[in-house]
Order: sequence, then structure tokens, then C-alpha cells
Amino acid sequence: MYNNILFIGNDGRVKKLIATSATDFQLHLFHEGTLHKSHELFGSHILRHRKKIVGTRFTVWAPNAKAVRVIGSFNEWNGETHQLNKLNEQGVWSIHIDENLNGHLYKYEIITQSGEVLHKADPFAFYAEVRPKTASIVYEMEGYKWKDQNWRRKKKRKLVYEKPMFIYELHLGSWKKKEGDVLFSYKELISELIPYVKEKRFTHIELLPLIEHPYDRSWGYQGTGYYSATSRYGNPKELMSFIDACHQEGIGVILDWVPGHFCKDAHGLYMFDGAPVFEYENYHDRENEVWGTANFDLGKPEVRSFLISNALFWMEYFHVDGFRVDAVANMLYWPNSKEEHANPFAQQFLKKLNEAVFEYDYSVLMIAEDSTDWPLVTTPTSNGGLGFNYKWNMGWMNDILRYMEASPEQRRHLHDKVTFSLVYAFSENFILPFSHDEVVHGKKSLLNKMPGEYHEKFAQLRLLYGFLLTHPGKKLLFMGGEFGQFDEWKDLEQLDWFLLDQYESHQQLHHYFKDLLVFYHDQKALYEQDHVPDGFEWIDADNREQSIFSFIRRGKKPGDMLVVLCNFTGSSYEGFKVGVPLLADYEEVFNSDEQKFGGSGQVNDKEISAEAGAYHGKDHHMMVNVAPYSVSMWKPKKIRGER
Repeated sequence: MYNNILFIGNDGRVKKLIATSATDFQLHLFHEGTLHKSHELFGSHILRHRKKIVGTRFTVWAPNAKAVRVIGSFNEWNGETHQLNKLNEQGVWSIHIDENLNGHLYKYEIITQSGEVLHKADPFAFYAEVRPKTASIVYEMEGYKWKDQNWRRKKKRKLVYEKPMFIYELHLGSWKKKEGDVLFSYKELISELIPYVKEKRFTHIELLPLIEHPYDRSWGYQGTGYYSATSRYGNPKELMSFIDACHQEGIGVILDWVPGHFCKDAHGLYMFDGAPVFEYENYHDRENEVWGTANFDLGKPEVRSFLISNALFWMEYFHVDGFRVDAVANMLYWPNSKEEHANPFAQQFLKKLNEAVFEYDYSVLMIAEDSTDWPLVTTPTSNGGLGFNYKWNMGWMNDILRYMEASPEQRRHLHDKVTFSLVYAFSENFILPFSHDEVVHGKKSLLNKMPGEYHEKFAQLRLLYGFLLTHPGKKLLFMGGEFGQFDEWKDLEQLDWFLLDQYESHQQLHHYFKDLLVFYHDQKALYEQDHVPDGFEWIDADNREQSIFSFIRRGKKPGDMLVVLCNFTGSSYEGFKVGVPLLADYEEVFNSDEQKFGGSGQVNDKEISAEAGAYHGKDHHMMVNVAPYSVSMWKPKKIRGER
């Protein structure tokens, strides 16, 4: 038996040294919760010695099992001759088979203490059969030749806090399909999706979970294979190729990631060896009654090793640029409780997760999908925080959508829904999300949430997007919103692309959204100071009767400034008076009411000269025309004096 085996890539270079069996040190770290490369020990691995394949190793953690066998296509699914050896009292089992089993199907046959026989997919498998089949597949992850070196160097030179960030969230299974409702593969998405995203000027894509999952309609949130990129769209190296192509076109890739709970299908993690292994032992803590799933036991060291290793695995092998960590609230507080009781294990886990991720790559995005008011979510752990660098602003999203869904006449009574977010806008590093959760399950699409006649819906959606763009914080939009999908998201069908072919209003909105993002990239005032109070200043936050809001966005340099007016009613105004910070000529540089966008064309074609005279707490003011349901943005020119 060889003591060590070399992992050799397809290019012939040594990638890493792998022991033929687990070392005592690896086992110690795993049971301590700090083996952050657990995937190098567990799962199935092709072993080489001097470039020659000398066998396949299988290793699994099943602490309550009486016996473990590996069954598969290589032994006619009979494990009698392939029984794993128990390496320690904590239940790590392993076997070295002197065969090249690359590409073979397999499962673990686990004999429980009661004598029940379970057939389980490998928790650390790198690849799996296409659903509804459930076997794991022996797969070599090494060998892909990346070409994204320029992207990786560039993103580490200047982090995203002072750069534009507009994320396109999408579900690969329903973005677009081929004839006969066939899914695009990872490889085909390179030519289909990437040019579209680049042309719209999105900075990142965020993919709904790609971990292997048995049920399409779970959208990946109820997984069985955390180390297996779902085989629905191809093999792992094809996903690497897709991400590589994104990077070469300047597009970051964020994965929706679910470390809080997992599905209960028989072949998965649930009751893995006949007893709780990955989940809490206590029923009340284990069962997630809302989603019908099981909660990870975040206090168990081996589970922490499993999950933290998983994040590093996706970064190492797939070069992902960040994670949107799903359902943080469900982890921070114990489930199934009428009162909020903090879960100390979750706090510790999230801190250790973020520390490990940033130690591996400080430029990665760790984004908390958290609906609570838990403090210091985006504060480093060294300063007492959870250690994320971004958090979804769920409060802003709920408030502004409630405001927009109200009739224009009722909005005066909901005025604080617009202003309240600025009270806490700089308490965390926020992303403003219009996500998939807001356009499904009877909630209507963003366009259809807007009240009024058909043309009024489009005008108000343009206004909403303009307000999103000018509000402090980075941005996220779910697919279909960019052209005004009228129906809510139908997860079994592709987006309603026919709207762009047949209806001018949707074409105009599509044009508007593209121009809006071009404008966003060109204006440092809209992104350089997203997370500090210096980047925002109200001009008038109190015009409840007219529902008009005016404010200033500032970049880091004095000249990088925009005055923004948002009119949330259908009334228009000529000679509307607004206070301004500089005695200057102001140019309207963007207006959502332009006719090319489907608006009424009530724009300000000429520069407006500010006049001396205090108004809205400013020393100067200007008189402008304000279109109905519009956002307009102004930039000072020919500055004649300052306040």
C-alpha cells in the first residue's frame, strides 16, 4: 500500500498530495470542526502514483452505523466484497479499491444499529445522476484549465464597496429553454446567457442553488448533494467553463447557498445512518416545519467542517465570487418557536464560516439574506459582528413595494415607507433586492404590482427602478423584471420572451433598463459612497401631500453629484421649486418620462439656472418641470458659487 498518492491534473502537473487513507491529524480536525478541506478526505477519489492510477478511495462519516459497504455499477450493486473499514470510534469509514472507478455509479449501503439497510448518496460526491435517479458518480474534479486570471487579479485590486454592483438573479431552469421545453446546458448558456447579461451591463449574476436536488420545484433550496453541481445542465467541468466564460467577459458569479437546512429524501443526508447525523437530535430543533426540511446541527463540529469546506470547495474548484447565504434568520433563531430565541451555535458557525472564507479570499462576497434586525451583520468578527460583507435590505424592499402597490391617492398616508430606510441605510452594507421571492406564489410580477392603467403601470415601474438605482446600496433584480414580465414567475416555463417580440411597451421598458444601467456605471455619485452617510442627503423628505421626494447623491469628489427628484403620483408640475446645494446651471441628465422609454415626454431640454434664495434648507433653488410618475436626475454645470 502506498503511503501517499499524487493528484495529477490533465496538464500533467502535481495538484496536491492525497493520503491513501485518513491521517490522524485530518480526523482530529474534522471532529474538531476545523477540517476546511474535508472534501479532500471524504467522498470518492481517484488515486495516482507516479501518474498511474492505482485505485479509488471511498470515505464516509456514519457515526451510528453497524456496518458500511459501497455498492455500485462496478460490483453489480452488491457490497459484500467492498465493506468499509471503521477508522475511529467517531464513525469515519473508508476503503481503498484497487481499480480505476472513474465514471462509475455508487451509493453507500449502511447497516443501522437496528439492522435496517439504507442506500445513501455520498454527502461528498462531486457528481450525481440526473434526477429522478439518485446515485452518486465517481468524478475527477482536477484538470480544468482556467483562463480567468485577469478577472481574479482585477477583483482583488479594488473591492466592490466603491464600485457599481447590479446583480441579475436567475434560475437556470426557467430563464430560457430550447424547443420542446428542453433545458439549456451549462455549455450552451455561455452563448445564450452571457452576451445578454453583458449587454445589459449587469455586474454579477446570482444563480439559484446549483447543489444537487431531487425536485425541480424546490429551485435548489432543498438539496441532497452539496458538493455536486446539479447534473440537470451538464457535468462539473462544464459549469467551470461557464463561470470561466463569465469571468472573461467581466461578469461575477454568486451562488445562492443553503447552509441552514436540507431536504428529507431517503437517499440524502436525513437520518444518514438511521439516526441524526447532519441534523439536530432534538425533534423540535431538527424539523423545519415551514419548509418540510431538516435543520443542520450547527453546533456539531463535523457539520461545521462539512459546511465550511463546502464553501471553500465552490471557491477553489469553481472560482465563485460570492455566496448569498439563504435564510440566515432561520439559523440565528431556533425554529418552531413563537418567541425569538437566539441560537448560539448558528452565531458561532456564521462567524467561523466568514472568517474561513475571507482567509481564503478576501475579495469574496458573503451576503446574508436576513430579515431580522440582528445587529452588526456586516461588521467583521474582530469587531463583534457576524462577519458578512453584505446584507439584503429586506426592510427597504418590503416598505417600497407596499408603498408602490398602494394607489397614488393613498401614498401620502404611507410616506414613511419611503423615508424610513434612510434612518438605517448606513448601519450595514446593504444590497437592495427585488428577488424571486417577490414575484411568485400569487404576489404578482413587479409590473403587475403597480396600480392604474396599463401605461401607468409601466411609468411607475420605470420610477421604481429609478428610485432603486438612486437609493444608497448595491442592487439586485430577478430575471424578467428588466423587460416587465407581466405574469409572475412560472418556474416550470421559460420567461415570457414573446413580450419583447410583440409589444412596444415591453421593448421600451427593456430599452429604459439598459440605458438606466449605462447611466449607473457612468455616475460615480450613484455607487462610490453607497455605505457612508456622505453619499446621501435629503433635500425634501417631507412633501407628503404631493408625494415628491428630492435628494442628493454624492461621489467622493466634489464634482460627482446628482440631484434626484421622484414623483410618485400621476400629477405633473411646471415650475416646481426645489432647493439645490450649488449656485450653478443644472442639466437634466436622465428622465424616466422620455418618449423613447414609453413616457409622455415631459422633460427639461434646456439647462436650468439656479437662483439665489433659500429653499428646502439650501441657499439656492431652481424651477423645473416634473413629469407624472417619474424620476429625473440633475447635474450641476458652470458652478457660480457654493453654499
